[in-house]
Amino acid sequence: MKRPEIHVLTDAALARGRSHVEIAAAALAGGADVIQLRDKGTSFARLVQIAGELLRLTRAAGASLVVNDHLEVANEVAADGLHLGPHDLPLAQARARFGGRLGGSARSPSRARELEAAGADYLGVGPLWGSATKPEAGEAIGVQRLSEIVSAVGIPVIAIGGIAPGNAAPAIEAGAAGIAVIAGIVGAEDPEAATRAFRREVDDAAAAC
Repeated sequence: MKRPEIHVLTDAALARGRSHVEIAAAALAGGADVIQLRDKGTSFARLVQIAGELLRLTRAAGASLVVNDHLEVANEVAADGLHLGPHDLPLAQARARFGGRLGGSARSPSRARELEAAGADYLGVGPLWGSATKPEAGEAIGVQRLSEIVSAVGIPVIAIGGIAPGNAAPAIEAGAAGIAVIAGIVGAEDPEAATRAFRREVDDAAAAC
């Protein structure tokens, strides 16, 4: 199995006063593959500035930068990827305007197939275990539904929602190509150490598959 990806989504509300850049630097040092800039309340100009700083970090680390929701910001800084949720710009429209890695959010096999057909390069699937960070995301789907979604599409599936130390391995065992973590890393006392712990867990799970 290919080495699982660890996506770390920044969230200022959970960061204990640390900046997006500080969280990203720690996560990258701990082995993160993708930093996703997630910020709903900051101006366009400031988001472009932050995204540019994050892009320099990810490029230096051989990792990728994904921008959440904001197509214009992603295009402005030439981000590696753009992730769109169910209430954002339709993915097919974004595909025509963005040339990088495009992700969408799904919680059912039928929605996953729709997004793949619309041009998604990967899917964020969940909430796997439920989500305190995004309660509006709905009830936990569990590993059985995750496995069904993995089988329904031919693009990578990244599990998200309630991912915490000790419960990431089942996602990899169910066929996910990686995990996406918010609170478990951004809100950790030591984000670098937390990322390293996730890195060990998912790598061990992949080796056993």
